[in-house]
Amino acid sequence: MRYFVESYGCTMNYGEGGRLSEDMSAMGHEAVPCAESADIVILNTCTVVDTTEKKMIRRMSELRKAGKEVVVTGCMAKVQANRIMIRLPDPLIIPPDRYSEFSAEIEERYGRGGCCETGTHLTNILPIAQGCLGDCTYCITKLARGRLSSYDPDILVSKFDSIIADGAKEILITAQDTGCYGADIGTDLPSLLGRMLESDAEFRIRIGMMNPDSLMPIADRLMGIMKDPRVYKFLHIPVQSGSDAVLKRMNRSYSAGDFLGLVEKVRSGCPGLSISTDLMSGFPGETDKDHRMSLGLVEALKADTVNITRFSPRPGTEAALMESVHGRISKDRSAELTETKNRVEYENNRMVVGRVEKALITETGKESTMIARTDNYRPVAVPSRLPVGSFVSVEITGCEPTYLLGRVLDSRR
Repeated sequence: MRYFVESYGCTMNYGEGGRLSEDMSAMGHEAVPCAESADIVILNTCTVVDTTEKKMIRRMSELRKAGKEVVVTGCMAKVQANRIMIRLPDPLIIPPDRYSEFSAEIEERYGRGGCCETGTHLTNILPIAQGCLGDCTYCITKLARGRLSSYDPDILVSKFDSIIADGAKEILITAQDTGCYGADIGTDLPSLLGRMLESDAEFRIRIGMMNPDSLMPIADRLMGIMKDPRVYKFLHIPVQSGSDAVLKRMNRSYSAGDFLGLVEKVRSGCPGLSISTDLMSGFPGETDKDHRMSLGLVEALKADTVNITRFSPRPGTEAALMESVHGRISKDRSAELTETKNRVEYENNRMVVGRVEKALITETGKESTMIARTDNYRPVAVPSRLPVGSFVSVEITGCEPTYLLGRVLDSRR
């Protein structure tokens, strides 16, 4: 049968979607480029905020109306199976903690196919764990993913080597909280990355999101790992708020000062490091003073990327029972945070104009451009048609708040 894996949400979910696609192909089913061409759609869901949940529900109705066989995976499959069953007749629901049974359940319902075709992905996502060690009051993902369960490092290294041997040039190492990898099995992230870097091949590793408290114990060793030019000088460290009072209600086990001190430390240990962070506006109990503290943190941090989200109460979480901030206030605060972060990001990017950077072509952009990633993972739009996977020298010629503009000086495969 023809299949399509339609993933939503975090990098980890996309990585798991890739693994599910491999399982489908291994059973002889044929991958197709879109849901419209598929007999079976693997709907790999996300439910992190209310708007995403509603989008998933709408998509289920659309696929049902189109007569598709729908297999539901991802976080909704674990925590909101009842909502799925309302929208889909007799659905096959396989949550993340049952992915080891995915092939058997697919084969039981749909049998095996006769296609043996496989493809090479120049960018590949490698999930390294399920769950995390946190207990954030707003997070529904912890209900879907559970406590930390790290994958065997020998299996991960073998998979990494296989990905490289198949021609991948960019590998995204990811988990719900990448920094806590191995805490449950007596190892850690720097040890895993060190083994992966024993390869002689040329590639780029991007380290996935990690919470501040999971980064703190491994920061020194991780900075040593990032001296290898094949590791992007990039860290995604979500702070969520600039107010200690809000962080306490979120049950985040650090202060805003701890976070800024950590960023100073990793920047010192890895010059040129690009920092990405997340901020939430309108968390229950957030005051105007708390909001101003978050604005001040954006100004002080000068991150290259700040992702702003508005608080959305999720069923089953502690924060859903807290007194909410009025939607208009939350919206206004989100807009002010976005305006501030756009200005800061533009100023950061403006300082890079004129430099020559080594970069990897990772995808096709808009209007006859390609997107290249510099050594610190900053995106550069270049008006050239070059093969994905090419390493190039790029002169930065301009910028926007969220990306750079450049021209290619030379390229090599």
